[in-house]
Amino acid sequence: MIPLFTAGEVRDAEAPLLAATREGELMQRAATGLATVCLRLLGRAHGVRVTALVGAGNNGGDALFAGAQLARRGARVTAVLLDAERAHAAGLAALRAAGGRVTAPGAPTGLDRADLVLDGIVGIGGTGGLRPAAAALVERAATGPGLMVAVDVPSGVDASTGAVPGAAFPAQHTVTFGAVKAGLVVGEGRGYAGAVHLVDIGLDLPAASVHRLTDADAAARIRPPHAGDDKYTQGVVGVVAGSATYPGAAVLCTGAALRTRPGLVRYAGTAADGVRAAWPETIVTAGRPSDAGRVQAWVVGPGMGTDDDARSVLAEVLATDLPVLVDADALTMAAQDPALVRDRTAPTVLTPHDREFARFGQEVGDDRITAARRLAADLGAVVLLKGDATVVAGPDGTAYVNGTGTPWLATAGTGDVLSGIGGALLATGLPAVEAAAVAAHVHGRAGQVAAEGGPLIAGDLVRRLPATLARLHGEPAAGLGDSTA
Repeated sequence: MIPLFTAGEVRDAEAPLLAATREGELMQRAATGLATVCLRLLGRAHGVRVTALVGAGNNGGDALFAGAQLARRGARVTAVLLDAERAHAAGLAALRAAGGRVTAPGAPTGLDRADLVLDGIVGIGGTGGLRPAAAALVERAATGPGLMVAVDVPSGVDASTGAVPGAAFPAQHTVTFGAVKAGLVVGEGRGYAGAVHLVDIGLDLPAASVHRLTDADAAARIRPPHAGDDKYTQGVVGVVAGSATYPGAAVLCTGAALRTRPGLVRYAGTAADGVRAAWPETIVTAGRPSDAGRVQAWVVGPGMGTDDDARSVLAEVLATDLPVLVDADALTMAAQDPALVRDRTAPTVLTPHDREFARFGQEVGDDRITAARRLAADLGAVVLLKGDATVVAGPDGTAYVNGTGTPWLATAGTGDVLSGIGGALLATGLPAVEAAAVAAHVHGRAGQVAAEGGPLIAGDLVRRLPATLARLHGEPAAGLGDSTA
């Protein structure tokens, strides 16, 4: 797993290391790592044009020292000082000594011809959007030919939350130091960070409470069947979904459950005919959940409606002592009566998008991790907050940020597929927070696999789940590796 940290946690870990090392040593480690990644990205140094956008403080110092190393290897480096009076003096001297050029924002910057643009404007302590002079430079850089590389965190992105309140540096690559900051992989920040490269500078970090799963982590939690298994030992999941109006939700959710892992899927609901026709492998009843037979976990909600009959069915499922995944219409009803969830002793997973989240009387805001944790603690449930970077949080504060997916997943029915995957994993006995995190990971990977052929529909995810799981358990497919180095 990839641990994720806030800016405060990183600064706390830096403090004793700064006290124990000679002045400037930590910055030199960071700058060497930054220059090394830049050389790898460029493929060469001699004759390469580099423009460094340099603000005040240590982030600018990192860019200046890295620029000096590149200049000593033959790169033509220009540093644009946004605050000449507060530029890092030692870094500035090193760049000049290496033959680098120093200029101001109003003078020629080389951005129109740069092969690489280094963002050293502000670091992890920065708040708010970029100031006008910096924003203008970043806009020019973004329209130029140079590879956009952020130093530690893209300027304008909150390192802890991923909030982007104004103009920000749209990096293609971010070289981050010591630890992966949560803001690089969650919220809007994910879209500004590009590929994230971690440089080890020797920090002694605390145990992380937020992680991102890798393919290997997900695969390790999806146990292949053993020789002694039968259909009952591999997990039995019950699905309550769909209606006469929305039979497709039941078909998609049930199909995803079948394709993920369990030995047996039982369906109960008013879309019984459609499920039976689509998935003859399912044991189907048109009755209530109590008529379906013994299961080890339930999925309830997709397409089931919110009338009195649906409310009665939801209450019946939540009254069991089994793990339950609650989605879609069931979320709407649970938000109207939170005690249905809050009073449970068995694990519950809620899977809201932002609008469904707000129905519980809370706003997501800019800090998605904190929002998910807050609702999870309030309801005593796992919250899977759907979005570009889905966040999963448990009542104890454990959290995961999903690193897989594609914008093509923003289409009808894909949430029903996610619910089926999550319910199947719950039925195998995984802890609820891990089942939800793995479900989000698998769902995102399936989206990437399905999108290889172009635009996708929800049914494509179900069809590509076997191939996705095979890839997770084998070699990563081209283009599907984790971007964090």
